[in-house]
Amino acid sequence: MSGASCSNNPQHKVTDTDRHDFQHDGLTLSYLDAGGGGPVLITLHAHLREGLTFAPIAKALSPQWRVIALDQRGHGHSDHATTYTRSDYLGDIAALFTHLGLEAAVLLGNSLGVANAYQFAALHPERVRGLVIENVGAVVNDDTSFVLPWAGTFATREDLVERIGARFAPYFADSFRPTPDGWKLAVVASQALLNGEHWDDWLASRCPALLIRGRDSKVTTAAHFEDMAARRPNTTLVTLEAGHVVHMDNAAGFAAAVMTFLRSLADLAD
Repeated sequence: MSGASCSNNPQHKVTDTDRHDFQHDGLTLSYLDAGGGGPVLITLHAHLREGLTFAPIAKALSPQWRVIALDQRGHGHSDHATTYTRSDYLGDIAALFTHLGLEAAVLLGNSLGVANAYQFAALHPERVRGLVIENVGAVVNDDTSFVLPWAGTFATREDLVERIGARFAPYFADSFRPTPDGWKLAVVASQALLNGEHWDDWLASRCPALLIRGRDSKVTTAAHFEDMAARRPNTTLVTLEAGHVVHMDNAAGFAAAVMTFLRSLADLAD
């Protein structure tokens, strides 16, 4: 689905009118493009989310940065796949680079997208100018079995919201999908293949990196993020008042931290 061209107006907000797609591994993969002629920042979302979750940061960074928000396989408007291995996700990102004709970009990831970002940097260090790591570390050991009751089809959107509950529904609202049979939530069984110790991947690259942790996160610990920052060169740690999804819980603080980091990259380039 090709979308209309985007404006460089700082007030521009990424919407589905900015949607495009490309083909890889037999799948149609979708992404949002904020447009503009600035350097590229590629965002990689969490499980159960999609690229649209980063629309606020795309707006905050426009027009200085061109934000590309990928719907990773099995999420958002991208096709579901038969496999969700680490190499599957990394191959999709490489295909996006090729599709866009990019030599290099900054990668920003949340949760699932974090490991995809630093593992891609480990494989392709020359293609990653910087990393923004949001609230998942070098060791991943999450249990997503709590989402299993949310599978299936619901007669109305309200029925789906009621099943998910008031605590989590706002985080996953972008992934609600109407179908001919009712409403569904995009659920991908890839967490087990994500879990594990990934220290070698985290330490393999040397580009500047920003670690952003939510102070109230139950997914990470302060000690682990401090260790990640201490063991890897060119790495800065910022802790914000937020939970796991920092860019939603503290949008202003998140945007300010990212903008400061990106300005430092521009200064290095100069």
